[in-house]
Amino acid sequence: MADKVPTVIVDQEDYRNILQKLDEIEEKIEFTNSEIHQRYGKKLGRDIGILYGIVTALMVILAYILLANVLGRLIIG
Repeated sequence: MADKVPTVIVDQEDYRNILQKLDEIEEKIEFTNSEIHQRYGKKLGRDIGILYGIVTALMVILAYILLANVLGRLIIG
């Protein structure tokens, strides 16, 4: 005797309702994930901006010190 594959008969309306609910759940999950990634991106962008600000300030200070040294030597010497 051959094995029979079980089959299920579902009402089409119930099937559509379940698919619609699954689609709504999937949309909520995607929205939540996008919000989480957006917040992470904002934090990362802020951190990179702070780092660029610090590096730029150090370069300006270094340029000022070097320029002051050169001008000081020209005036004194």
